[in-house]
Amino acid sequence: MSTQDRLTDALYGLGWGTVKKLPEPAAVRLGRTIADLAWKQRGKGVQRLESNYARVVPDASPERLAELSRAGMRSYLRYWMESFRLPAWSKERIQGGFDPKDLHHLTEGLATGKGVVLALPHLANWDLAGAWVTTKLGIPFTTVAERLKPETLYDRFVAYREGLGMEVLPHSGGTAFGTLARRLRDGGLVCLVADRDLSASGVEVDFFGDTARMPAGPALLAQQTGALLLPVTLWYDDSPVMRGRVHPPVEVPESGTRAEKTSVMTQALADAFATGIADHPEDWHMLQRLWLADLDPAKGSA
Repeated sequence: MSTQDRLTDALYGLGWGTVKKLPEPAAVRLGRTIADLAWKQRGKGVQRLESNYARVVPDASPERLAELSRAGMRSYLRYWMESFRLPAWSKERIQGGFDPKDLHHLTEGLATGKGVVLALPHLANWDLAGAWVTTKLGIPFTTVAERLKPETLYDRFVAYREGLGMEVLPHSGGTAFGTLARRLRDGGLVCLVADRDLSASGVEVDFFGDTARMPAGPALLAQQTGALLLPVTLWYDDSPVMRGRVHPPVEVPESGTRAEKTSVMTQALADAFATGIADHPEDWHMLQRLWLADLDPAKGSA
């Protein structure tokens, strides 16, 4: 393991070991302080965040974009402070920490016994939403995690999410899709963060007026298993409670090839994601390149 990898692992370990012990007001202040320091330094992540916001809010002035990126960094650090502290939260705190609208789409979908796929963008705190599902609703689910480096850091994330009641599969390795399909055929729940393609074989979509690539997995799973596909968007307000919305189902087209159906369904997901992101751009934690025009055109992938 390189020195950089050891440092990265140690910092995350410090976060989960120390931040979760802080009183909540102290953790909130710490997160805001770190966010403001990072924003003032204007590193690559902050610059990319601001560039992405410029696509979401194309008429924003430079001053407005700066305000958005500062608010975005504060939202991003709120995510981390909450995530570091989630393992120490009581069931009551988790149950009271999230307030989703239109939950009936999820509960009615699961009641059919056909399985449900929830697809989310990188908005607010998807880990908190997952912990709420397992704790408040008492529904276990399966998800996929990107293999991080160093491997010890990936192991930390898996242990953290499994501790919140999630079944976590590695993104790489080729077996995740089959396992997800089996869970859905058994009437289970699958939750996937799906606004950034990690495979370089995703589906091209129109996203805020330009072409991006999003993963095909959610649409393919719905087609192959008959599961319901539901977009979900999340956001923060000025309270300690995260808000969210379960959008209406994305239907499988009646005609077309599998690729054509997948394209239509993934575009529908992108449209639902765009609605939530446009309403709350500062809660979209996309500090990486996303649109094809921002990627290396010679490679054509992330």
